[in-house]
Amino acid sequence: MMQQHHKPSKPSAPTCCSSWIRRSPPPSPPHKKPGGGGGGKGRYACRLVPLLVLTVYSVFTVLRIPSSSLVVTTADSGSERVERREDVEALKTHLPSNQNGLEAREETRSAASLPCSAFINGEAGHGDEGVLCCDRSHYRSDVCYLRGDVRTDPSTSSVLLYGAPRGSSPEKVRPYTRKFEDSIMSTIDEVTIVPVPAAAPNATSVGPDGNNLRRRCDVRHPPGVPAVVFSTGGYTGNVYHEFSDGLIPLFITAQRFAGEVVFVVLEYHYWWLGRYGAVLERLTNYKVVDFRYDRRVHCFSEMIVGLRIHGELVVDPKLMPDGKGIKDFQALLHQGYSRTPSSSSAASQAPVPLPLAPPSRPCPRAAAAKPKLVIFIRKKNRVLLNLPHVVTACRRAGFAPHVMNLRRQTPLPAIHAALASADAMVAVHGAAVTHFLFMRPGSVLLQIVPVGLDWAADAFYGKPAQQLGLEYLEYKVAPEESSLAAEYGLNSTVVRDPSVISSRGWWEMKKVYMDRQNVTVNIKRFAEVLRAARAHLKNTTACARGGASAALR
Repeated sequence: MMQQHHKPSKPSAPTCCSSWIRRSPPPSPPHKKPGGGGGGKGRYACRLVPLLVLTVYSVFTVLRIPSSSLVVTTADSGSERVERREDVEALKTHLPSNQNGLEAREETRSAASLPCSAFINGEAGHGDEGVLCCDRSHYRSDVCYLRGDVRTDPSTSSVLLYGAPRGSSPEKVRPYTRKFEDSIMSTIDEVTIVPVPAAAPNATSVGPDGNNLRRRCDVRHPPGVPAVVFSTGGYTGNVYHEFSDGLIPLFITAQRFAGEVVFVVLEYHYWWLGRYGAVLERLTNYKVVDFRYDRRVHCFSEMIVGLRIHGELVVDPKLMPDGKGIKDFQALLHQGYSRTPSSSSAASQAPVPLPLAPPSRPCPRAAAAKPKLVIFIRKKNRVLLNLPHVVTACRRAGFAPHVMNLRRQTPLPAIHAALASADAMVAVHGAAVTHFLFMRPGSVLLQIVPVGLDWAADAFYGKPAQQLGLEYLEYKVAPEESSLAAEYGLNSTVVRDPSVISSRGWWEMKKVYMDRQNVTVNIKRFAEVLRAARAHLKNTTACARGGASAALR
């Protein structure tokens, strides 16, 4: 490759700009005398200019530091402490610090920019700005949140929000957790939320009844103590729905308040309070308000209308602000219904999740002890027709069977006492299976599943029981073991292909497989499931583990 030759360029006279970017000026041309033509003075001037610029900038930087950048705090002991603020550090690079940037963005967020779920879940913090929003995204329930001057108006089944954000519109909510079921939701009382804008504290507009919107407070609840409004209508009366649609959603919504919350109940039933008072008094420190018949105007600073729900008999820790789950709800039940003397004195203490299932008898007698098995029976439908044979099979499998015939009047503490000390539970699919919530982790739930109810049995009870830590076993009823075989024929579509009936909707399925079916289990097949339950208990009960530890020692 040929080398390229460049003609040397004539040196140019130094300029201020070239002096700024070079470390030193080029040497003077040899044909010029030093100082000739004023070149030396120009070079010194060019060097002096950037120094002056830097000096002026440094002085300006120091002067612009606010006096609050250095904070002097005096302790009680008289010693002084000087703290450096982050903006001083930021001046070193002439860029705002990340921390200050984050704080600025945090301060500029308004209530209108936050999702409604952030207020319902307590993630939005506190503030004085009025808030009215509704989260209607869940297929099971609508939930609305109010913050400001909130007043109930039972005469019109409405709630008034004074100081509501401009542009707010009235909202209507049926506070029950079966939003997808139109037939039952139509029976739930509706609550109307009426906003009164902040610009009209003495508004003359009228409410649903034609009266002036201003309502005088008869009961003013303490600031920071919100209300949670919900209904005990719908399927209340069925123990499964009382827990799945009511108590568990109430726990999900209200437990974060640690008792500092007031429950406002629509379609209030005194028997419901008597039955579940032990649970409610561990969620609230205040008396329950009957929305329909308490004619007084109750005033709050905050209100949630409706309940959050995660699914069937479940509390999802990932959706809870504090990560609590179904075991925390069970601990609350145990604390409420335990008959131990210490439980009443420890009502204010945080519920403690139950330990591993204990044996039904003391460990020293473990060799001779039989695990306790509770059998729930039904009377109207899905009746276990060969119950005496089932009891005998349980006894032969090594269990101590106890039969429970539940009635509506059976006290929950009695049911809790029976199951909290039990090692296993047997029941045909139905609402009574809900009581597995009283059983300790490591116990066995054996569900007898009639024809056509496989999905419901697993979704409503099987999966929730496993999430609670129970060993879940199923006995699936064969077509010849169902009373439907005698009614429709063993080879009928009803018996052989339940999906045909189920495809017609829940009510058709319920009418055939839940309301008109009884079962006679095959004792030989049933005994195999009992043996699996017994084997599980031998390996996992607290006494078995203790015995294994002793053997190792």
